[in-house]
Amino acid sequence: HYYLCRQLKGGGMEIFMNIDQLSVNTLRFLSVEAIQKAKSGHPGLPMGAAPAAYALWARNLKINPADSNWADRDRFILSAGHGSALLYSLLHLFGFKVTLDDLKNFRQLGSVTPGHPEYELTDGVEISSGPLGQGIAAAVGMAIAETVLAARFNKPGYDIVDHYTYALCGDGCLMEGVASEAASLAGTLKLGKLVLLYDCNHITIEGDTKTSFDEDVLKRFEAYGWQTLTVEDGNDVDAIDAAIKEAKADTERPSIIKVITQIGYGAPNKQGKASAHGEPLGVEEIALAKENLGWKYKKEFYVPKQVKEHIEQITKEGAKAEKEWKKLFTAYGKEYPEDAAQWKVWHNKKLPVDLLKDEDYWTYEGDIATRASSEKVLNKLSKLIPNLIGGSADLAPSNKSVMKDREYYSPENRSGSNMHFGIREFAMTVIANGMYLHGGLRPYIAGFFVFSDYMKAGLRMSALMGLPIISVFTHDSIGVGEDGPTHQPIEQLAALRSMPNYTVIRPCDSRETAAAWYLGLTRTGGPTGIVLSRQNLPLLDGTGKNALKGAYILRDSKKKKPDVLLMATGSEVELIYKAWDVLQEKGVDARVISMPSWEVFDEQSDRYKESVMPSDVRKRVAVEAACEYGWHKYVGLDGKVIAMDGYGASAPAGQLFEKFGFTVDNVVNTVMELMK
Repeated sequence: HYYLCRQLKGGGMEIFMNIDQLSVNTLRFLSVEAIQKAKSGHPGLPMGAAPAAYALWARNLKINPADSNWADRDRFILSAGHGSALLYSLLHLFGFKVTLDDLKNFRQLGSVTPGHPEYELTDGVEISSGPLGQGIAAAVGMAIAETVLAARFNKPGYDIVDHYTYALCGDGCLMEGVASEAASLAGTLKLGKLVLLYDCNHITIEGDTKTSFDEDVLKRFEAYGWQTLTVEDGNDVDAIDAAIKEAKADTERPSIIKVITQIGYGAPNKQGKASAHGEPLGVEEIALAKENLGWKYKKEFYVPKQVKEHIEQITKEGAKAEKEWKKLFTAYGKEYPEDAAQWKVWHNKKLPVDLLKDEDYWTYEGDIATRASSEKVLNKLSKLIPNLIGGSADLAPSNKSVMKDREYYSPENRSGSNMHFGIREFAMTVIANGMYLHGGLRPYIAGFFVFSDYMKAGLRMSALMGLPIISVFTHDSIGVGEDGPTHQPIEQLAALRSMPNYTVIRPCDSRETAAAWYLGLTRTGGPTGIVLSRQNLPLLDGTGKNALKGAYILRDSKKKKPDVLLMATGSEVELIYKAWDVLQEKGVDARVISMPSWEVFDEQSDRYKESVMPSDVRKRVAVEAACEYGWHKYVGLDGKVIAMDGYGASAPAGQLFEKFGFTVDNVVNTVMELMK
């Protein structure tokens, strides 16, 4: 059924491809020729998975290439991002802004066809993918977002949110723990509009998967609560199409379709071998593959006319679908004007309220832990930002991350906006990425700061894509106390500060915590980590909106030029605040600088930075209950850093701070040594 035949005069047979097979082979050879020209890439997946991708895109995927951001489009994620050449070939054929010249510039500097798909670089790419498994977790986030928006905005006769999320993955994606975490949650949440196409070719870079991955994947997914389907022949477009339609028909369970393929299909010397995975096929092998698959065209990067016409007819259906949706939304707006107005609010990156002018937002009392301060801020925000949604990795009572006026999200209540992510820090982080990328939601996540290590790969992708997702990190230092060094973060601040486009904020009290949330919500070009204490901290005089500059003078010297600069973050600001009084008695005139965010401070003008930290004041002391890495940028060669040079211990927090030198006396003594 892959080829059609007709009788010729004289008794011979002419063999030619039907339009589906011709389209599939067009995808194959556009992909491998792009890889060959680049002398770099992964041809195995495009050759093997092209029929599955075609069956999805040509027969099932609701998209309009003329408007790649249409709100009710289906979402497609290539989780196995190393097969990017296939995605770019699809985007080109289906009329997105990816030209043949772009395919010819695959993996080249400045091209829109990089080695792995990149969000906002290439038209039609929904997410930066490639770190295996993360695409599956992000797809779960997108599927969650679809249900939340549908529950909020759909009305009888007006299903303005009604689309599917698809992901294409390989064996490697399903070996990754993040995929298992996310799939488990997806089954629990009964995400019936999530469909996973599993390109099962049993090959990785190291060879046959029997060496490391011989489990029954579908039984595992069945246990998760998924519908499981199998297509035995990965070249059978009709069978793959039928499986996708069967998957879509089950609205109570997410679906995984195992499509059994051969890596490098059609290349006679590479098919089914690890050598097809990650290196160009070679000119001779491509020629043999063309002969093997009946590809008669000599020109490279060739798209047959009948394929162009065929795909154009398909894309017209997508344009028609969006036109009908816009007509439906117009009628919706007339019948439900308030809901239509809220739709725009939910899809606007700007906040619907001016928090700078909201005095209640900045008003706090009492000495409390900044994790409790964060809870107060969050519950003010929940009344002001309707599309705020989030939760914790099963630590909400400790993280103080629940919006008390909101319900919990569940299969029975898609309107809830408090999330139970379960003990799945990595998946939680990537799911939040998917929720934001879907559009319409402002997600936040929460966990113990020490477990940001589990989250880091997902946080990195947030930063790389510029997603303004807030992470609430509590239990921020040795102040965790009795839980001991396994739960006391030391190097995590330095790790996150080292990440490009990631903003770390460690506030010292409730007003600085309000500033931290404000910054996280308004820094729309990247993620923010708000790092919070377990122990109570005093509300210090002078804190507040000045924290929006990253660092500021909290207590100043009495002389024009201070003798010493004291700087700290979080719970240690209290120490330098109190040390100021003692130093005054000893004749040392100090300036106290609260420095909740290095990144924000570094963005200020040179004039402002000089006004806070005059370059001619070289005696400087920084205090932070974490490793000292990075602080010498601010204290210089002549300064001192009071920090942790090892791990903590199990004891009450007060005893630990004294043991490791985080005391007013030690700050004062360190300054006096500098003054000699």
